[in-house]
Amino acid sequence: MSKAFTRDSDGDDDEPDAAPQMPTGTANYITPEGFQRLRDELRDLHRVERPRVVDIVSWAAGNGDRSENGDYIYGKKRLREIDRRLRFLSKRLEIAQVVDPAQQPRRHQVFFGATVTYAREDGSENTVTIVGADEVDPDRHHISWISPVARALLKAQEGDTVTVRTPAGTEMLEVITIRYPVKPA
Repeated sequence: MSKAFTRDSDGDDDEPDAAPQMPTGTANYITPEGFQRLRDELRDLHRVERPRVVDIVSWAAGNGDRSENGDYIYGKKRLREIDRRLRFLSKRLEIAQVVDPAQQPRRHQVFFGATVTYAREDGSENTVTIVGADEVDPDRHHISWISPVARALLKAQEGDTVTVRTPAGTEMLEVITIRYPVKPA
């Protein structure tokens, strides 16, 4: 069979992207900062990273035998990764619904963008910020609005006790404080 009809891949093109799938029928809520980060990444990949890799692949292709050319093989693989990420980012930005938490009028309740401190049954306190699925960052305690903890906290007020259902079982959480970013003047 001609090499033109074979797939030049090591099978990793079918890997899912890092962000979770959105539940059917829901919007892709995102903060203005998160939306800008995704746009910046898309622009950087499209204008800087991809052209740089294309130049490397072109140079490597000109060096002769491509079957044992590491620069060519790695470059083609990297181009596939970049193109997959570009498609993913484009789709996510298309369906994104930007929600500015600073504009939230009902600051006494937990909604998207709130920073919530809650107490667990064991007495420990946790503080999380509820953000979009594309903005999750465990190191900064940013959790997705579709996570079990966030879903349990949504619409709660300070002093409310909510039940969170996780694979490990159910747990009661008491909402201690709710904060939102300050509205710009």
